[in-house]
Amino acid sequence: MDSLSIFLWCLISIVSVIFIYFRKKYSYWRDRGANYVEPTIPLGNLQFRRAHFKDFIVDIYQHKNETPFIGAYILAKPLVIATSLDFIQNILVKDFSNFHERGGYYNEVDDPLSAHMFAVDGEKWKFLRTKLSPTFTSGKMKFMFSTVVEVANRFNATLAEIVKPTGSELELLDLLARFTTDVIGSCAFGIECNSLKDPNSEFRYYGRKLFKDPKFSTALLLLILQYPDLARKLHVKLLQKDVSDFFLSTVRKTIDYREKNNVKRNDFMNFLIQMKNGQSIDDESSNQMRKLTIEEIAAQAFLFFAAGFETSSTTMAYSLYELALNPEIQEKARQEVKDVLAKHEGKLTYESVQEMTYIDQIISEALRKYPPVVFLNRKAARDYQIPNTKTIIEKGMEIMMPVYCIHHDPEIYPNPEVFDPDRFTPEQIRNRHPMSFLGFGDGPRNCVGLRFGRMQTRIGLITLLNNYRFRPSPKTAVPLMFDRNMAILTPKGGMHLAIEKI
Repeated sequence: MDSLSIFLWCLISIVSVIFIYFRKKYSYWRDRGANYVEPTIPLGNLQFRRAHFKDFIVDIYQHKNETPFIGAYILAKPLVIATSLDFIQNILVKDFSNFHERGGYYNEVDDPLSAHMFAVDGEKWKFLRTKLSPTFTSGKMKFMFSTVVEVANRFNATLAEIVKPTGSELELLDLLARFTTDVIGSCAFGIECNSLKDPNSEFRYYGRKLFKDPKFSTALLLLILQYPDLARKLHVKLLQKDVSDFFLSTVRKTIDYREKNNVKRNDFMNFLIQMKNGQSIDDESSNQMRKLTIEEIAAQAFLFFAAGFETSSTTMAYSLYELALNPEIQEKARQEVKDVLAKHEGKLTYESVQEMTYIDQIISEALRKYPPVVFLNRKAARDYQIPNTKTIIEKGMEIMMPVYCIHHDPEIYPNPEVFDPDRFTPEQIRNRHPMSFLGFGDGPRNCVGLRFGRMQTRIGLITLLNNYRFRPSPKTAVPLMFDRNMAILTPKGGMHLAIEKI
């Protein structure tokens, strides 16, 4: 047999083995008689064309029926796409003990900042959640409120220097990210980031690099997330070394300075330092079972920064976009701001912000139409029989809750592409299923910082609406396109609007 024949036989054998392997893997849902979408070798239900991950979920969701989920595949792994709101409520809330893990990737040894509360599972997550939850109570938000308002005033001053008397066309996404970067820098690290004055400040530089220049492509990141145990064995790090070094160094220097000079502030870092020293946040004289390490503190501070500045800035950007396209909604919101401020002597106080319910409805509707996180994921801790069915979700199976699809389902939200803040009046909320809005997740693993996120978004929008009017510009994209390279739902090319001083 000549060399060419040997090569061809080897090639045919390899291709045949791969084909048989995938055919066996792709029989999982068919063998169980489940509603599923037929996969394609080797990507499963992922698309060959480059697209945002939300498009993968949208394509699957179109196949929903009366069953509680759709079977799908990412590469060779089967997963559950939950479509029934009752089933989602079981996963997130009622049967949380069986779905307490996210099953994501983190590497505490090689990449300590990746081991934050959002990523870790088991007892580690339970410990961190228990200790960190008190830092985000309404009482703690009141302590941080004045700091956020100070940054908002600086934001207003920065815009006043940029906006011309006749109005200007601006790319607002970066400006809003600089505002939220300065807010998080002050509240999480107690540091004046000065991103509003200097767009290339260290915090803004590394925040931009974290999201705009990720270490891995979407395809490689997908492989890491699908095979976390293998990635850990290969010592894979999610973060770029300079990003990790910057945040670790910043936290160490901040803690060292505060402890040497006995500096105490009502901010997130101060609460973390208390936990590092074995003190309870609510009672400094009591001791905890164990203390947080410097690396654990840095990981939580990093999470607060990464999750806080990008999601809030994009939510504000989407809110302003819709207000620009819907001037009557914008004027109604501005009138609420002016009326409430007039009752409080023109001062923006914690209480006055709570009274601006229409502003909060606008934020909720922006989160509905443009959820920053397009899906939630959980992993089965043990075999689970879906109530009122014979279907078993096997241990280790990943379940995905399609947030974007639920928020755009016309059976849940009629005319879902229409921006309507009145969807979030108390009466409308009561009339919908509790799982119909998942902008902050739900259950014990919901977003721990939702109060802070809403607070800084409210303050930012109130400040802007009180001082500026927003309109579409020739560069405003209608409809919006989304950046397929960003995990968070981000407008492609930024957010261009016309802005004029009131």
